[in-house]
Amino acid sequence: MSLIERAGLALLHRMDPERAHDLSIRALAAGLAPLNGGPVTSERLRLRLAGLDLPNPVGLAAGYDKNARVVGPLMRAGFGFVEVGAATPRPQPGNPKPRLFRLSEDQAIINRFGFNNEGAEAIGRRLAARTAGIPVGLNIGANKDSADRAADFAQVVRMAGEHADFLTVNVSSPNTEKLRDLQGAQALAALLQGVIEARDSLSRRPPVLVKIAPDLSPAEITEIAAVASDLGLDGIIATNTTLSRDGISGPHAAQAGGLSGRPLFQRSTCVVAQLYRDTQGRLPIIGVGGISSAEDAWQKLRAGASAVQVYSAMIYQGLSLIPRIANDLDRRLQAEGMTIAEVTGSGVADWL
Repeated sequence: MSLIERAGLALLHRMDPERAHDLSIRALAAGLAPLNGGPVTSERLRLRLAGLDLPNPVGLAAGYDKNARVVGPLMRAGFGFVEVGAATPRPQPGNPKPRLFRLSEDQAIINRFGFNNEGAEAIGRRLAARTAGIPVGLNIGANKDSADRAADFAQVVRMAGEHADFLTVNVSSPNTEKLRDLQGAQALAALLQGVIEARDSLSRRPPVLVKIAPDLSPAEITEIAAVASDLGLDGIIATNTTLSRDGISGPHAAQAGGLSGRPLFQRSTCVVAQLYRDTQGRLPIIGVGGISSAEDAWQKLRAGASAVQVYSAMIYQGLSLIPRIANDLDRRLQAEGMTIAEVTGSGVADWL
């Protein structure tokens, strides 16, 4: 981490967390944040996932660039792919503030944003205007006051889907009431079928993935794996934030919302392993939750992930964390004499 980045993080951590988040977006937009210059890549790091060519397997999770305002700078930060959103059909302000809390003692974050965004139309316009580069996906959600939330997902696809390189169906955010009810097998199958039909109506047909919660039972995870396989989904992202507060301390531990960061690592990695086992390694999995080093990313791969996503750890370690993870992974692959495909699932038994 450079001296400039260290000073910038120290300044941001003196601010209210949501104000700091907004300021970091402004800094990226203004060209004030130090960037890698492009994606980290090598023959060892390059891979093909869900029909997408990734320069490396380290992506940005949804939730940071909610409105696709800084896609260009993020494409130059070292990531192999980026996910923006979540987008809903209509703009909405989200939940009342304060709604973002740092748990520095635990290297964690609690948020209860509630899908605050400028709407699919505005986000789609920005995605359409971006320059060529790494794959950029769109996380899609439903409006809080919608009479038919399942229909909202398909509506976002029709409004903005053709401008994304992949689509992530977010039925696992804990911050929109009853949204997680859509993870039940019957409801999820109907919702995903609507999304796939909307995607198939586009002139450009991006792959569709579903993002699931870490708080599901083993039986529920197995059901979701079956639904995803039966519908021919392109992949699963595991996992979203958790409602659990196991082992958490500090003044904000009791705040409502989804917990992300280091405490999520164990549980989310176990979910990855079960999904890999349930799908027999035939469905790409993107592992997310608690990754703060190349070793963490390596363990997600061993558990069954083909790629990973990072977000919360950047709040504590800055954007330089991303090229550091990717370069360390490259060195590890070289030292082990393995490809990413060979690492994926090689240690699944350790996480079951």
